[in-house]
Amino acid sequence: MDVAYICEWDRKPRTSHCPSIPLVCAWSCRNLIAFTTDQRNEEEKDLTHMIHILDTEHPWDVYSINSGHQEVITSLEWDQSGSRLLSADADGRIKCWGMTDHLANSWQSLVGSEVDGDPIVALSWLHNGVKLALHVEKSGVSSFGEKFSRVKFSPSLTLFGGKPMEGWIAVTVSGLVTVSLLKPNGQVLTATESLCRLRCRVALADIAFTGGGNIVVATCDGSSTSPVQFYKVCVSVVSEKCKIDTEILPSLFMRCTTDPARKDKFPAVTHLKFLARDMSEQVLLCASNQCSSVAECWSLRKEGLPLNNIFQQLSPGVSDKQPMILKWRILSATNELERVSAVALPKLPISLTNTDIKVANDTKFYPGLGLALAFHDGNVHIVHRLSLQTMAVLFGSSMRQSEEPSLKRQRSPTPCVHFKALQMSWTSLALVGLDTQGKLSMLRVSPSMGHALDMTTSLRHLLFLLEYCMVTGYDWWDILLHVQPNMVHNLVEKLHEEYTKQNAALQQVLSTRILSMKASLCKLSPSTITRVCDYHAKLFLISISCTLKSLLRPHVLNTPDKSPGDRLTEICNKFPDTDIDKVMINLKTEEFVLDMPTLQSLQQLIQWIGDFVLYLLASLPNQGSSFRPGHSFLRDGASLGTLRELMVMIRIWGLLKPSCLPVYTATSDTQDSMSLLFRLLTRLWMCCRDENHPCEPDEALIDECCLLPSQFLIPNMDWLPLGNGLISRLQSKLPLRLQFGKPPGAPSHASVQYEAYTRCGCVTMLKSPNKATAVKQWEQRWIKTCLCGGLWRKMPHTYS
Repeated sequence: MDVAYICEWDRKPRTSHCPSIPLVCAWSCRNLIAFTTDQRNEEEKDLTHMIHILDTEHPWDVYSINSGHQEVITSLEWDQSGSRLLSADADGRIKCWGMTDHLANSWQSLVGSEVDGDPIVALSWLHNGVKLALHVEKSGVSSFGEKFSRVKFSPSLTLFGGKPMEGWIAVTVSGLVTVSLLKPNGQVLTATESLCRLRCRVALADIAFTGGGNIVVATCDGSSTSPVQFYKVCVSVVSEKCKIDTEILPSLFMRCTTDPARKDKFPAVTHLKFLARDMSEQVLLCASNQCSSVAECWSLRKEGLPLNNIFQQLSPGVSDKQPMILKWRILSATNELERVSAVALPKLPISLTNTDIKVANDTKFYPGLGLALAFHDGNVHIVHRLSLQTMAVLFGSSMRQSEEPSLKRQRSPTPCVHFKALQMSWTSLALVGLDTQGKLSMLRVSPSMGHALDMTTSLRHLLFLLEYCMVTGYDWWDILLHVQPNMVHNLVEKLHEEYTKQNAALQQVLSTRILSMKASLCKLSPSTITRVCDYHAKLFLISISCTLKSLLRPHVLNTPDKSPGDRLTEICNKFPDTDIDKVMINLKTEEFVLDMPTLQSLQQLIQWIGDFVLYLLASLPNQGSSFRPGHSFLRDGASLGTLRELMVMIRIWGLLKPSCLPVYTATSDTQDSMSLLFRLLTRLWMCCRDENHPCEPDEALIDECCLLPSQFLIPNMDWLPLGNGLISRLQSKLPLRLQFGKPPGAPSHASVQYEAYTRCGCVTMLKSPNKATAVKQWEQRWIKTCLCGGLWRKMPHTYS
């Protein structure tokens, strides 16, 4: 475990941002982090409670929201999709924030609820019934359905047809439970009920869900001598009104209070957490004093209730049906620790069967098995979620030494900087902490917890988690933290290999996700950087194809099973003619009729398709260079087939409105540009049609493509945008120092020069440290490429 980067507020004497009390943060499945601060107003001498949302790839670009809460914010909770955020305060007010136009830097308060004057101590979204189990023992199996099995789990509340109803549940300090339901028409149904008849103060609470659709609430009044109470909450809708039913469940006393040697040593319960939102059978408790803490892990089990001999003699058959009761049993406990300041629980739904745990221990695969504890001395420990044995340690002294020189560190006995809020990522490979000075620290957590592994095992662990993100749709940025440049090629190849083993329906669902994943992986290695261009272009091509095909409508109502887009694909594959008009004759052109304004609005997308086809065909003579953008397209029969289908659509639309056709700068107006490009594209597609046995393009096709630069002005496709993210800079073990609101310094001259060559369309691996020598080498290779490929272009004059 090490520090990836530290981001802090501007170090001005009168900085307006200060840590809030309590400090809360939340990490979404999209790798968005929300946290709170209090902003001072120097004129009015009051505090504004702020909510900040940032992307882990660009932490300096923070979006700050004036929450409008009059009291301190006590809870933040993301929904399962990572697009909505709940905030609750000490005045009983709950707000639901949502993205505006799906933008992560634009948020607005949608709806909310309120329990007047009753502080919220626990908050959660209702469960939607979706739960996966990650099986480590089946990590080598090809089927994604076996690796990540769907667990039977009922939603907290369902609508007609079994659709889960959205909403949230909260627990107040006075022992009330409030539920708000979001109806499809936008209205909010709210109900409030007491957890039990005898209401008492609730200092700590947490919420979990059962597979039967019930909700379990754990509460504690803050004293270790008091019991930890558990309640079952059932939510229903009766006559358009929300109804809440509660039931008392078995309670427990912490073990440290029953031990005579430590009975009064830990008077306060400081942390109460279920180990997972969808696992109400395991709970973590921390009891503390002024200097130290102790942690205990408890489990709820069914046990047989022994019967007296009298009842067994009266009814001999009773002993065969022994009654069962639920009882809390302690699983493990720690020795005396430093005082715990924050707890972070794993979100990865790893299966906890004996076989899975044994395989995880044998292969050193620990994501999802550890929880994080932050202490007042600045240290962070990751302990096993069942045994509470220490698995990894990050010392606070090492973090402070990386922040400032030793001469500038204060030697006075001041309170140690420690984390007040801690959150794990959704794959448990990263940890974010907010300390007492308001700084945000991103920590890397190794999948093997520091154990030395061979390259094959490390790749298998990362591949397993990448597949999990691909299936669930979660963001995989935290996995990229552990990918080294020498791993990229093997990871991309293995990922594609596992993807092709899935059924056709699943491949279609995951087609865009795997392209995005490959693109983000290839950014991490200089040898694969040009492949990023092709993956982004394929994503754009898929988007354009889906958009244009969705505009097609059948000309009669009683249509067959296939849509016009499917029939277009079928006919284009059935008739591999090089003449575009012969292919067009076999189509029902009535299905392609659109109104004129719509056709004209599509001209920019149509122009991109035309330019892209021309660029690919002109680059065919240089197909042997894997460092050239477009290299993978020239061997991808599916993508070439998609381009061929789109050109047929464009040809038909051009008959309706010629102004929507792509515009080419040609040396002669007599030639039909569309027919020529379609003929060359079809011949190239025929070579790559059989993906298992592709053949090389013939010499005649290459010669004709060599003549394209003399017939057309070849467009310069701006492939690779300059990236300002952090992931490529975090491969070293030295933490980065960042500041909120200020982007980091520009990349080094070498990287800028490298990206400039990439954008020119010719990437050369510059190994010479001498700039003049490197430029000369690149110039010679550029001339050689132009001469060999027949590309008689003007030499570029800008090299920096």
